[in-house]
Amino acid sequence: MPKRTYAMRYVAGQPVERVFPGALNQPLPLGAALPSSSVLRVMVWNIFKQQRADWLSVLKNYGKDAQLVLLQEAQTTPELVNFATSNYLAADQVPAFVLPQHPSGVMTLAAAHPVYCCPLREREPLLRLSKSALITVYPLYSDQLLMVVNIHAVNFSLGVDVYSKQLGPIGEQIASHKGPVIMAGDFNAWSRKRINALYQFAGDMCLHEVNFPHDHRSKAFGRPLDFIFYRNLGVAQASVLVTKASDHNPLLVEFHPEADKPVW
Repeated sequence: MPKRTYAMRYVAGQPVERVFPGALNQPLPLGAALPSSSVLRVMVWNIFKQQRADWLSVLKNYGKDAQLVLLQEAQTTPELVNFATSNYLAADQVPAFVLPQHPSGVMTLAAAHPVYCCPLREREPLLRLSKSALITVYPLYSDQLLMVVNIHAVNFSLGVDVYSKQLGPIGEQIASHKGPVIMAGDFNAWSRKRINALYQFAGDMCLHEVNFPHDHRSKAFGRPLDFIFYRNLGVAQASVLVTKASDHNPLLVEFHPEADKPVW
């Protein structure tokens, strides 16, 4: 019998909690809606398991002002957990695989508690390691619900069958969600077939791609690996931070939560 996929929730002053897919029943604390200002700031970054120097300073300098931080390859080291619980109301991580000391996988840090959580995992067909995705839903001050998809897509596979298979259950949930959506992460879209499958998926879900005026996204075979897609939001500005703190450069975007068209 396969193991159930779960997320680990980190909240300051509380024991670490294992969260299984589904709606969360606990009452929301006051001030739990996003954003806390006129724009919704989002940071997306494959943090490379914190293997390089200065990863924490990059997070402190650029992540602390974001209401949502979507990390991939995040290891739950004491330093990362301390940063998450000191600056955010909730941090949810899907352990894709367990390293000798700390689990690694996608982690979403948020300035609000999610009202819904759905962790997902997909096994790499060649390496037999898992990649993870996390779907969380947060209340907005506009009384809408924001769906956030944080994904680290399978990397080593022949063809795009497994790649598309990982997107399938995500698509089912996006299609049934009536409010705004952000889908972002490391999509490993390094081939023509993969990027075509990703764009087909985004089109089917009515998602728009965030464009970067100065595109310094990390690439493989000439194609960017990291993307941000959105629906029923407006883009105020978007940039890519060039850094040596990971093998990926962080993406920084500011959304207008109540707009339905990009501003630029």
